[in-house]
Amino acid sequence: SPPECPFCGEAAGRELEEHVRARHGHLLGAPGTGNGEQLYECPMCSLTCTNIQILEEHVDLHLDEHNFSEGTDLELAQQLQTEEDEQQRSEEEKREREEFKKLQRQYGLDNSGGFKQQFLKNMEREVDRGRMQPFEYHKRKADMMESLASGIDDGKTKTSGVIEALCKYYQNENRDVRRVWLSAGVDHFHSSLGDRGWGCGYRNFQMLLSSLLQNSFYNDCLRDTTLIPSIPKIQSMIEDAWREGFDPQGASHFSNRLHGSKAWIGACEIYSLLTSLRIKCQIIDFHKPTGPMGTHPRLFEWILHYYSTDNEGGAKVVCTSKPPIYLQHQGHSRTVVGIEEKKNKSLCLLLFDPGCSSQQMQKLLKQNSDGSGLKLLRKFVGSLKEKQYQIVAVDGVLSLEEKAARCHASQVFTSEKIP
Repeated sequence: SPPECPFCGEAAGRELEEHVRARHGHLLGAPGTGNGEQLYECPMCSLTCTNIQILEEHVDLHLDEHNFSEGTDLELAQQLQTEEDEQQRSEEEKREREEFKKLQRQYGLDNSGGFKQQFLKNMEREVDRGRMQPFEYHKRKADMMESLASGIDDGKTKTSGVIEALCKYYQNENRDVRRVWLSAGVDHFHSSLGDRGWGCGYRNFQMLLSSLLQNSFYNDCLRDTTLIPSIPKIQSMIEDAWREGFDPQGASHFSNRLHGSKAWIGACEIYSLLTSLRIKCQIIDFHKPTGPMGTHPRLFEWILHYYSTDNEGGAKVVCTSKPPIYLQHQGHSRTVVGIEEKKNKSLCLLLFDPGCSSQQMQKLLKQNSDGSGLKLLRKFVGSLKEKQYQIVAVDGVLSLEEKAARCHASQVFTSEKIP
């Protein structure tokens, strides 16, 4: 509201000073009146008053107006800030929910079904696109249902004999390989319609298990697992390991349930499952690069030591009795089946990848003399540049007492880290 005259109460607006001088100048003792009265000037608007009480009342009007305006502005600012904070919290919660759902979908924890549901859905899609005949759909569905009922993998993604073919190839290779160490025999398994996009960890376990089943040293551990289990069966086996007490922290991450889901598994789940079967193994964590350009030469050196220990003879091709190694990094896992040492001393890993199809792996059984097919398997130091790698390496059999001790230790387990 416009300021009021302190003498008559009339609203004077911006011309308050002129109003007072014109209408009430005789009260102010304004210059020129000649009465010699004391003048008092308002410190806020320069209005002069002859009475100190009038000046105080006038100044109080200024202060009341200022406090009201300041209080209103502060209240409005606080309200706007509160609304902005609530909106930011709401948007952040929404982003977190969306990110959580995205991670659930990515890692198969969104309750969208498991191997069986994905297998049937993908076959139906193939029929709709004309890539599969209805009779083939019904046959493969019956085979899949039989496999799930028995808990045994149907073997349709398996390729055998690659290690033996590699051994023959390296015997005749005379160009740049100085020495090569190969794992014990191992079958390759690739992803199928039922586990494409999430099954690499299970397929690598099948590869590792296929090698252990060929080694009589592990017969006692595997007397209840004489054939390669299907992916749903492997999920149930991991759940059994959790129920025994292995890795409770990891189990809680999956809510103690894998069967019927598309959940990704990693090195910890492989370790728990192998240890529950009394197979002695260890996790080695290469938690940061140890070479230039984000490379991991220490990883290659560790694997060379693993295969070459007790195999130091002078032969160019060393077919060891060592099982293959499970290799994990963010988003994928593979199986290490050997390592080359070049004539220039550089190292090259040989990897089985679940992403390679049977058709690709079959070509390795008829290896050309130029070794071009080995591009599928070879990985040099510069090719592995993920931030972190983990390996699971098998090195013996556990007694019942050792198994119990490892079960207890896994409840506070941390992997060994290579500095």
